[in-house]
Amino acid sequence: MASTTRRPSSAADRRAALEKRILSVIEECLRGGVTYTELSVEQIAQAAGISRSTFYLYFRDKVDVLLRLSGCLKTESYAIAATWRPTGPDGGLDGLARTYELILRHYREHAALLAAINEVAAYDPMVRRAWTADQDRFIGNLVTVLKEEQRAGRTPADIDPELAAKVIVQGGGQVIAQQVSNSDGSDDTVVARELACGYWYGVYRRPGSPTVD
Repeated sequence: MASTTRRPSSAADRRAALEKRILSVIEECLRGGVTYTELSVEQIAQAAGISRSTFYLYFRDKVDVLLRLSGCLKTESYAIAATWRPTGPDGGLDGLARTYELILRHYREHAALLAAINEVAAYDPMVRRAWTADQDRFIGNLVTVLKEEQRAGRTPADIDPELAAKVIVQGGGQVIAQQVSNSDGSDDTVVARELACGYWYGVYRRPGSPTVD
């Protein structure tokens, strides 16, 4: 007798599964050396085992696909970054260095996708705005952290949280993108440590700042 507790797969489940497959095959194509500009809807549909008409049931066009992919990429990296707090169980300089290393590892796993986003953002304002908006989320999280630390007396009051967060996130993002694009990853740990030191000593241990344990 059929189970009364097991629900049949819904249309939403099937849609999510197909979207995941389409996104996955795009990353495979990109890793194979095809640029996103060269990649056609026909190639995407064929690799996913669907028709062009089915593709358009799920995505408006190639840009829509890239927007969703970039959103997934940033959501995962944000989840990594948001777990770090200066005085948390994995806080401090060592914890921050580990966090940067995890972010570098995450982006390196999706290096082809990151390159595609940078490629298309150079000429498509929609992708560029979406990528910038995702950065704003990181900046907002860091502003919250810095303000908490200022209220606790662990970060100098003369630091501008909004400006400092913008410099840290945007500058760090450029370093990470360059590292993923131009390095084999053998020095990721060193780069992560340098990024962490720049943040830590620039915000917490600048001359005249209180000591942070």
